[in-house]
Amino acid sequence: MRIGFDAKRYFLNQTGLGNYSRDLIRILTHHYPENEYIKYTPKIKGSRFRSDEFVKNTKLPQGRLNNLFSSFWRSNRIVEDLKRDNIAIFHGLSGEIPVGLKENNIKSVVTIHDLIFLKFPELYKRIDRYIYHKKFKHAVNNADKIVAISQQTKRDIMEFYHIPSDRIEVIYQVCHPSFKDPKTDEQKEELRRKYNLPNRFLLNVGSVEPRKNAFQIVKAIETLDIPLIIVGKTTKYAKKIKAYIAEKGLENRVFLMQGFTMEELSLIYAMADIFIYPSIYEGFGIPIIEALYSGTPVITTNSGVFPEAGGPSSYYIDPNSVTQLTEAIQTILNNPALQQEMIVEGIKYAQRFNDQTIAEAWNNLYAGTVQIR
Repeated sequence: MRIGFDAKRYFLNQTGLGNYSRDLIRILTHHYPENEYIKYTPKIKGSRFRSDEFVKNTKLPQGRLNNLFSSFWRSNRIVEDLKRDNIAIFHGLSGEIPVGLKENNIKSVVTIHDLIFLKFPELYKRIDRYIYHKKFKHAVNNADKIVAISQQTKRDIMEFYHIPSDRIEVIYQVCHPSFKDPKTDEQKEELRRKYNLPNRFLLNVGSVEPRKNAFQIVKAIETLDIPLIIVGKTTKYAKKIKAYIAEKGLENRVFLMQGFTMEELSLIYAMADIFIYPSIYEGFGIPIIEALYSGTPVITTNSGVFPEAGGPSSYYIDPNSVTQLTEAIQTILNNPALQQEMIVEGIKYAQRFNDQTIAEAWNNLYAGTVQIR
């Protein structure tokens, strides 16, 4: 099979959709090398992912017009390239597919990660909501197959776009292999010295924004004698957290950090006593899976997608309750037997997200979609 991918995020997004795209193509290439995987992107310039490994089988817009209007090429004129390259199926990795695939007998599948812009419209500008809705509506109504990254996202697609259940498959994400590699005490100590990390700490990783709710963790640990590390880019919300930290005199207890490599980040996960993720809403929540693979107990939200991602061994709380979060942290820290049970059962649960399982699901879906008449 010759499979084409919308690879804009693959090259230009360092986290989130970029990680999803890179991890998916990585596992497919490894487990099903008999297929051809061709990546289409409007540009590579400025990408961190420009090594031979990443740019292999990559196609850019050709000709002055397509380069000048690369967004239009990606959403429309790319179909001519797909026809010329004999692409059997095109995969929109981030909620959109080009116009004209059906008319040119090119099968398609689209991944929908979340519908946050519909669930929480107040978080988005009106113009952004309009653009996302237009792209997503076209994708779910025209793709031969829709893939949601969780049962929660599938329910949202059915609710907001009235798509029948049988048109939507659920295929989970995988996480970067770094989180699955065993970590040595020497590696941990070297990283601890490099970044002056505390001996024990709680961890939160993700975009530092109101929906992710990291502020709750800061409030929850005010009376606890254990540091907190929040990993994420500086934002307006992060600045509010920093102001609160200064106001409460928590500068030596709460640390906002960023800029780690994936290998360093996986070490930090493995070093943490507890991973805390009290997000209000997610399409999936890949940091939870990263924590489970890392052998780190997880505290997360008790509704939505979070029990689906965290499994039966994670500790669930109301994300709006600081008291519940404080009590959850204390319960786990004071109970070594519970910690060990959460670690062992968490690693076991995480195996449903392993590379081979997910790659097989995708290969079967591609093959089945190509055969649709």
